[in-house]
Amino acid sequence: MKRTLFKGGLLINEGKSFHSDMLIEGDRILKIAPDIADHRADIVDAEGLWIIPGIIDDQVHFRDPGMPHKADIRTESMAAAAGGITSFMDMPNTRPATLTQELLEVKYSLGAQKSVVNYSFFMGVSNDNAGEVLQTDPEQVCGVKIFMGSSTGNMLVDDRQTLEKIFRESPLLIATHCEDEATIRDNLAKYKVEYGDAIPFEMHPLIRNEAACYKSSSMAVSLAKEYDTRLHILHISTEEELELFDNSKSLREKRITSEVCVHHLYFDSDAYPSMGSKIKCNPAIKAPRHRKALFEALLDDRLDIIATDHAPHTREEKAGDYLHAPSGLPLVQHSLNVMLDFYKQGKISMERIVQKMCHAPADCFRIRERGYLREGYFADIVLVDPEDNWVVTPDNIRYKCRWSPLEGKSFKGRVTKTYVNGKCVYDRGAIRALDAGQRLLFERER
Repeated sequence: MKRTLFKGGLLINEGKSFHSDMLIEGDRILKIAPDIADHRADIVDAEGLWIIPGIIDDQVHFRDPGMPHKADIRTESMAAAAGGITSFMDMPNTRPATLTQELLEVKYSLGAQKSVVNYSFFMGVSNDNAGEVLQTDPEQVCGVKIFMGSSTGNMLVDDRQTLEKIFRESPLLIATHCEDEATIRDNLAKYKVEYGDAIPFEMHPLIRNEAACYKSSSMAVSLAKEYDTRLHILHISTEEELELFDNSKSLREKRITSEVCVHHLYFDSDAYPSMGSKIKCNPAIKAPRHRKALFEALLDDRLDIIATDHAPHTREEKAGDYLHAPSGLPLVQHSLNVMLDFYKQGKISMERIVQKMCHAPADCFRIRERGYLREGYFADIVLVDPEDNWVVTPDNIRYKCRWSPLEGKSFKGRVTKTYVNGKCVYDRGAIRALDAGQRLLFERER
């Protein structure tokens, strides 16, 4: 069985940074210790590099099946590997939407065929598929996704009886997109009267405003408390919502958890005049006070996980006016770089970044034997050169859509190698393996 020995790197793991060697055999971490010698192993010189666990992104839209002009699992998983992401959880609003067990297994087949990193897929909920949802295997599937607000296709769940049934009976974690549809419609109607079809992008956070977010999030939390549901609210974007979350318990003890996305930490509404549709997303990027409050809540553990909500569209689609440009940003290749930028500014430690991007998703979803550098765990490993200076350009963007809201941005620090289940998938700009990804498994009772 193939062995690989990493020599001399700085391991960042479980709240500590320390120099150590690490030996992997097959798809597992065999040993972590100083001065390991193994004449059978291939040697990787990690001197001057950081070694972190593979990042786990709990919210992506890889557009497969049904939207191959935007993205597919092969292209976006390669971009993820280039960004140090070794596992992803993909959302159900594809074409067709993932609303039956049969369609869910179609996506897992696509993952097995195409993904270069580890994968899982959410089961989707509509107003009329509760029976299908409740058949989902909690050990094989990351969770159930409910759009409690605008969505594509038949996935807006606004029927109270359906919501109560899923919250009451689902054995899986329920992940929610929380924005109140009625509030958004009323706001949009008001701005159409004022601007006609020429609504400025600066109105986006006023249309999809704080009230829309809080009304929906507070309803989800209320339902979860009533039925003792395992609830995870995605992409929190407002200061007001932060009161809904608790930091008095450890993550594994919480029944209600939360996520913040890198773009809500990095951008605020002051960027709309220059960025326009490039930062149009749902929930909206909002005023500077929210960005500041979100970062504080990330550091004090009211917000548990950092994710991307990677949602690619073509340049041509995003070039439309406000009413026609779709919402969503491509981010999986650059989420670690955004957080490294905050690290360089002294706003967050590398240990905390690893906690929020690697350990916390594994703990939140109870992923089996991933998210940590531990002996016996799967060898999902990322090597980072902390001194590499580079600029995001169309030539080095790996997304199928070939654009990024970060184009022209200079970063310090870059992923040099990404290992998935012991195989080197990404190596300094090149994809080395296409068959390393495995289906994620979860430690839950049926």
